[in-house]
Amino acid sequence: MPHWLEQTSEQRRVWLAEHGLPGYRAAQIDRWIFAHRAAAFEQMTDLPKAMREQLAEQFPLFTTRAVAHQQADDGTHKLLLETADRQRVECVLLADDRGHHTACISTQVGCAMGCVFCASGLDGVVRNLSRGEILEQVLQLNRLLDETQRLSHIVVMGMGEPLANLDNLLPALAVATAREGLGISVRRITISTVGLPRGIRRLAEQDIPYHLAISLHAPDDALRNQLVPANRKFGIKAVLAAADAYFDKTGRRVTYEYVLLAGVNDRPEHARQVAALLAGRNTLVNLIPYNPVPELPYRSPTPGATAAFAEVLTHARVNVQVRYRKGDRIDAACGQLRRRQG
Repeated sequence: MPHWLEQTSEQRRVWLAEHGLPGYRAAQIDRWIFAHRAAAFEQMTDLPKAMREQLAEQFPLFTTRAVAHQQADDGTHKLLLETADRQRVECVLLADDRGHHTACISTQVGCAMGCVFCASGLDGVVRNLSRGEILEQVLQLNRLLDETQRLSHIVVMGMGEPLANLDNLLPALAVATAREGLGISVRRITISTVGLPRGIRRLAEQDIPYHLAISLHAPDDALRNQLVPANRKFGIKAVLAAADAYFDKTGRRVTYEYVLLAGVNDRPEHARQVAALLAGRNTLVNLIPYNPVPELPYRSPTPGATAAFAEVLTHARVNVQVRYRKGDRIDAACGQLRRRQG
C-alpha cells in the first residue's frame, strides 16, 4: 500500500483529482501533519468525513511505531521505531538550555561503514530507509514536544551513512525545510558522514547550505583505516579535498568530528597531527569523549586527556569544542538500544 509521506506533491494532486477532490485539500492535510502533529487522518476534522475514511483506506499515515521510549534526566528522549517490515531504527530528541530542540535521525537500518567503536554497524547494513521513514522519525520526535515547543534543528547522525542514501534523504529534508512542512532552516540541518568523497561532492552540487560534519577520528590513514575501514577505499586526502570543495561551493564551514578513544587516538601527538592536517582551513573540530558500548573493548578518555587534546588544538589555532554527551543512561550511542531490544 502506498504511504502518504512517500508521495510527491504531484502524486498527491493526481490522486486527489482522480477521486474528484480539489487540490487545496493536499495543503490542508500537510498542515494537519506538520503544524498540528496529527497521527491519523481521522483527526483532520476540517476534512469531510468520507474523505478522511477514503484516505485512511488508501494510505497509511505512519508506517513506523515506537516499540521503546526512553527519557533521560537531561531531557533527552530516545525512540526505537519498528518499520512495516519489522526492522528497527533509532532516533533521538535533544534539548539544550537555549530552548533548541534537535531531532537526531537515522538513514539506514544498520550501517555498512564498519566503524569499529560504533554499535550501529555491528550487524552490518540491512537496507536504506525510505524518504517517508526518514521523515517519520522527525514527526515522531516532534510529537514528543508540547504545543509551545517546536523542532529547531535536525542532525543526520543516527544509524547508517547518510551519503549512501541521498536519494531518499534529500527529498525528506526538502519537506522538513519547506514552509508548508516543518519550516526548519537549511542552515540548522547537519549531515554527518564518514567522508564519502563522491557523496560529499554530490551534496555540494545541490548548492544547499546544509552543515556538513565529517567523522575524522584519526589524523592519518594508518590509524583511520583501523577505526573507519571504509577509509581504505579513498583515504584522508580525498576526504579533505571533497570537504574543501564543499566549503567553496556552499560557504559553510565544515566540522570534523573526533571521537576520543582512551589509549587509541587521544594522545597529544595525535592532537598535533590533527592540527597539522587541518592547518589553514576554516573549520571546527568537535571532540567527543567516547560513549562506551558493552560489546566493544573501547573506553572513554579521562577528563585530563580530553582537556590536553583540546589545548593542543587551541594552541595551534584550530577551532575546537568538547561536545557534551547527552543521554548516557538511555543507551545513547547509536545502535545500542536497537541491539538491546532486538
